Amino acid sequence: MADERLTERFKLRSRLHFDLESGQIWLDDSRMLLVHAKALGALRHELLESLGTARARSLLMRMGFVSGEHDADLALKLEGRGDPFDLFSIGPELHGFEGLVKAAITESEIDWKTGRFTGKVEWRHSWEAESHIQYYGVGPEPACWNLIGYASGYSSRFLKRFIVFRETQCIRQGHDCCIIEGRPADEWEDQEYVDYFRGIGGPVDLREVEEELRRLRGYGRTPADRGLLVGQAPAFTAAFDLLGKAAGAPITVLLLGETGVGKGMFAHWLHVHGPDPQAPFVTVNCAAIPHDLVEAELFGVRKGAYTGAQDSRPGRFECADGGTLFLDEIGDLPLAAQAKLLRVLQTGELERVGDTRVHKVNVRIVCATNVDLEAAIAAGRFRADLYYRISTFPITIPPLRERRIDIPPLAASFVDKYRQRYGKKNLELSERALQTLAGHPWPGNIRELENAIERGVLLAPEGGTIEVGHLFATPPEASMPCAELDPSGRLVTATQGVHDTLLDTLLDCSPNLAELESALIQRAVDRADGNFSRAARQLGMTRSQVSYRLRRDTHDASHGDGDTPADAPADR
Repeated sequence: MADERLTERFKLRSRLHFDLESGQIWLDDSRMLLVHAKALGALRHELLESLGTARARSLLMRMGFVSGEHDADLALKLEGRGDPFDLFSIGPELHGFEGLVKAAITESEIDWKTGRFTGKVEWRHSWEAESHIQYYGVGPEPACWNLIGYASGYSSRFLKRFIVFRETQCIRQGHDCCIIEGRPADEWEDQEYVDYFRGIGGPVDLREVEEELRRLRGYGRTPADRGLLVGQAPAFTAAFDLLGKAAGAPITVLLLGETGVGKGMFAHWLHVHGPDPQAPFVTVNCAAIPHDLVEAELFGVRKGAYTGAQDSRPGRFECADGGTLFLDEIGDLPLAAQAKLLRVLQTGELERVGDTRVHKVNVRIVCATNVDLEAAIAAGRFRADLYYRISTFPITIPPLRERRIDIPPLAASFVDKYRQRYGKKNLELSERALQTLAGHPWPGNIRELENAIERGVLLAPEGGTIEVGHLFATPPEASMPCAELDPSGRLVTATQGVHDTLLDTLLDCSPNLAELESALIQRAVDRADGNFSRAARQLGMTRSQVSYRLRRDTHDASHGDGDTPADAPADR
């Protein structure tokens, strides 16, 4: 029986056939299509724009429902040939197999005889949510309507009872994954929501549709007053909201964040949206000025103050008088200059190097650093009194890896920028390039992303697409194995050679398949320190499947056909 379960699971892939001669793709006896996600997203967008949110959502849910029913029919053909939960799990596997989403059942309570079902599923890499974000940005409502329909249709057909799923969190809302919950349709309090699956959502007032479209379009566009600051991720939005509150006040702002997150862009926005955007905006990179010249650069110098000072000249403070002085990398400012800077901030007065005359300045100070200033204070490299003076209004700008939903719009804005600079028209990123950008860790943050896009625009052919090889001198390791067809039409991954070597080694040992499965699961649980959920993720299984198999194997080994022993592994 264990052999059959394992075999049927892997037979799922063998049911996909590419008939290159006839131009057809078949999953068992169902014809399938490979459709560009971008094209399908554009169609979805047109439905929303033409029908309005309510009707488009109902239509997309019904389409997904029918698709789920067809996949359930495929799974039901295997009924009686394995554990019911294993067969039911074919649905989430097919969802990922078809490129729609990576699904994992995290909680379930199923009565196979009555069709009683409650469950929770975690989704990652939802194509529908990613597409919705590209058109409408982050918003308060979930967006995986077609996928919700699929989950409901699959479960309803498989369990022979009307099951409805609802999305409780979505990456469109700023979460890192989507979560759905399902139960019988008659157990939902909100029957108006259930009506979407029946396709009986009532007539929609056109004025309501127009208002909904205006609201959605608002989510899809960067507000005009953000200028070149692009982003909708919650962490970015929180930082920008703080920036907006400080814009109209002369308060000193401290911008914190890793190298390349855009501290200079934030500082410039603050100045442009301040009381006098026409006043000077002066930038000083404190780390780039030699220590013996810092004071002269900041506060000016009197003629003859030192060898080489042939003329008196103002410093950056005087140049920025009436406007904004941006002190970048202030954590690298030498201690002697820190003391003089503190005086200027407190009194608005300064003396040029070698001079005794006092100059009054009225300057808005914006500081930035990627240094942990509190640690620098403890190490004696930064003055505590200066820190308390400049940290009146700190704003932490999140790194790019914490705002991945902003990568597509940022990349698009950089493509537009460099496409114009290099005179290239009709150039865009390929789907694989966008996927690689979204999965890259970006240690250099937005600056690194911009540099990669500039390289890609320069190398890509006129009128073509920007591919991964254009973006990186050394392409990063792919987040998923690429797949291609072998001469027989079989899908083969890039890691197939490694897998084949491992399988050959196992076969040489004449293994018992059931024992091998059991040992592999037990090893995964041991490596996860007994955490079934973590072990299940590594194995590509659910926690319930791991728990069931371990209990079954312990039962078989100790008691044959008797009851499950009291010392069977607990489901953790």
